[in-house]
Amino acid sequence: MPSPDTLLAFLGVSILITLAPGPDNLMVIGRSLARGRRAGLAFGLGCAAGCLTHIAWATLGVAALVRASAGLFAAFKLAGAAWLVWLGIQALRGGGTLAPSADSPPRSWLRDMAGGFVANALNPKVGLFFLAFLPQFADPARGSVSLQLLVLGLLFIAQTVAIFGAMALAAGHIGRLLSRRPGLGPWLDRLCGVLFIGLAARLAREG
Repeated sequence: MPSPDTLLAFLGVSILITLAPGPDNLMVIGRSLARGRRAGLAFGLGCAAGCLTHIAWATLGVAALVRASAGLFAAFKLAGAAWLVWLGIQALRGGGTLAPSADSPPRSWLRDMAGGFVANALNPKVGLFFLAFLPQFADPARGSVSLQLLVLGLLFIAQTVAIFGAMALAAGHIGRLLSRRPGLGPWLDRLCGVLFIGLAARLAREG
């Protein structure tokens, strides 16, 4: 199992990543503004459920690497760290737009939930992110890597549900905040960029 310090650090980084401007959270806000809180909540739950697919693939793939070779797992973590550095640089250079999009046609909450699930589960960038992000907090010396990744993944989903739910319920207030403070997005992006690069630097020091 991951240590309490590792879980706390992972939770803090995960919250900032979830808060940073992105298609999922902006669509949650957009759905809530256009169709009501129920639609936004359903879409957010669908996005969180979609993360399960990426966590499953990441857990199976990384566990296979650990069984094959400890050196191979270390090399994979370094490759993941390099990917996080690239993501960090892109975030530092990104515009961080905070313009929530909304669709007007009405639909059932099940369709909104399915839409969130499909949008997340079929996004290859999300899959690559989980492959690079989760292993940085796993330590083979602390037991089963598969169990550690599963715990981390479920923790990520739990905070996603909480944050997306809060966003859906407070969509009106958030929408007004985003319209008044368009410069907030780039700063959230930059903060995530620094975090990604910091994770990679920590791994390099440990190596």
